[in-house]
Amino acid sequence: MSRTEATFSPPVMEARRWLEGVSFPDNQPLLNVSQAAPVDPPPPPMLEAMAQIVLSDPAAHLYGPVLGLSDLRGEVAAQFSESYGGAIRAENVAITSGCNQAFAAAIATLCAEEDEVLLPTPWYFNHKMWLDMAGVKAVPLETGPDLLPDPEAAEALITPRTKAIALVTPNNPAGVEYPAALMTAFRDLARAHGIALIVDETYRDFHSQSGAPHTLFQDAGWDDTLIQLYSFSKAYRLTGHRVGAILTSPNRLAEVEKFLDTVTICPNQLGQRAALWGMRNLGDWLAGERREILMRRAAIEANMPKLTAQGWALLGVGAYFAYIQHPFDQPSDALAQDLVRQSGILCLPGTMFQPEGSEAGKAQLRIAFANIDADGITTLFDRLAAHRPTA
Repeated sequence: MSRTEATFSPPVMEARRWLEGVSFPDNQPLLNVSQAAPVDPPPPPMLEAMAQIVLSDPAAHLYGPVLGLSDLRGEVAAQFSESYGGAIRAENVAITSGCNQAFAAAIATLCAEEDEVLLPTPWYFNHKMWLDMAGVKAVPLETGPDLLPDPEAAEALITPRTKAIALVTPNNPAGVEYPAALMTAFRDLARAHGIALIVDETYRDFHSQSGAPHTLFQDAGWDDTLIQLYSFSKAYRLTGHRVGAILTSPNRLAEVEKFLDTVTICPNQLGQRAALWGMRNLGDWLAGERREILMRRAAIEANMPKLTAQGWALLGVGAYFAYIQHPFDQPSDALAQDLVRQSGILCLPGTMFQPEGSEAGKAQLRIAFANIDADGITTLFDRLAAHRPTA
């Protein structure tokens, strides 16, 4: 069996195939809440800056440093140090071709064949896919009704082959935000066992809490355990330019450099320069984007009573996601395809975020509301409330 055969098909691509041969009437256009990525282009000032970069900066078209532009690394270090109240140096930062590559690079530095990484369930499917393709065992860490992982349950799963615990907060797919005390507990657990704590904070810019969501960077020795991942794609709508970051120790980044040099040589030059420009010039604009996402979160909560009266439940909501439990006997993978054909809704079933055969996954759906405003959310919930599964 090849490495790619060891895992499943990309869920978003699989869901898109459900649209083949389906037409949507004018009075019920498709509501696509399947993917957590903005579809709008970057704001006009950034587009203008990018155009000038293309025309006037010859280096934007050449190979660059494997670990990323020094100015961008320094800007990430400075801004993250300020926002987290910690001490982060440019030498702690590498720029990657998206946050998925940051995760892949981290795993490459940590794991050998048949090693293990703990993933809370429901998990981010690309993390599971990469572990499968890397020959690393993904160990499911079941979460409770609040969808928060339990450090004591995690400790019971640690073996001599465990190399890391990977957390996503705000969570994909569940939207839940992990409390600072929980993050500290997981850091202490990882440090006590000599393993890494990987924290994917792709959606940190849309956290409901003002100020630092955790204190992990305030620990003087944070980089002996913590590996933080980040994405510029969601903050500045740079999804197609593939720009992410990894924050860890300089020694680990020396290993990361080996991985990146053999995969992409260097991150996208235009995307890096755009991200740097965005960090320096779009603070107010990004704050407005955050306010909009928080308003959509509020719209989810305001509309939820339409569904709870029918037995639905809101399990988690935050950042770009609402994670809901449906009341039907039909498993969620079949229900999701029914929703396309009958109700014009494309969303992902919980079976795509849980181990194969999971009963919990059969009762869950993920709603990604990055591209649907408050009015669209109202329409979405009206359609869900009216939906009846096929026999």
